Amino acid sequence: MKYIPIIELPILILLVVIRALILRRQGIKALVFGVTDKSDFIMMPVIFCFLYALLSTVFDLPFPYLLKRCFWETNFLDWPAIILCTCSLIWFAVALKTFGKSFRVGIDEKTKEKLITNGPFSISRNPIYVAFLAFFLGIFFVFPNISTALFLILFFITIHRQILREEKFLKNHYGKEYEDYCIRTRRYF
Repeated sequence: MKYIPIIELPILILLVVIRALILRRQGIKALVFGVTDKSDFIMMPVIFCFLYALLSTVFDLPFPYLLKRCFWETNFLDWPAIILCTCSLIWFAVALKTFGKSFRVGIDEKTKEKLITNGPFSISRNPIYVAFLAFFLGIFFVFPNISTALFLILFFITIHRQILREEKFLKNHYGKEYEDYCIRTRRYF
């Protein structure tokens, strides 16, 4: 049971890749990560370390025991965590679909797409990031150790930094339309 989020993680990644490939076929470069700021790549080693730490916990691979030892030994949070991960995955897929041709990984300063404010974007200005954070919170509840806790904290800081950068871009790009949207819709929830 507790391995369901581990199975869902590649699905989450696959959804992004499929969406990027679909947009590429339409002549849209969706993967612009690191184009406007090379420091975006700092996140990559953190992600790879997290994935290895998670896999080492699940498959008992070599990794310092202190970093993969669980804080608590109970299955009490497994079901709520699985539900959280599954709902996050669904929320992510719906937000990705709603994003349409506007979806980008990174900031695309050349975008001509309209501002998306409907569907999940009417509840949160950042439903995709909210889905990511909720998903990894669920993974933490299933595998509560130092590695997942540190990743969750670093991931939140990185996501928040990215959101602030995107907000600055969107305000400059869409002007009053984006400012009005910010008044109506919260950053997270």
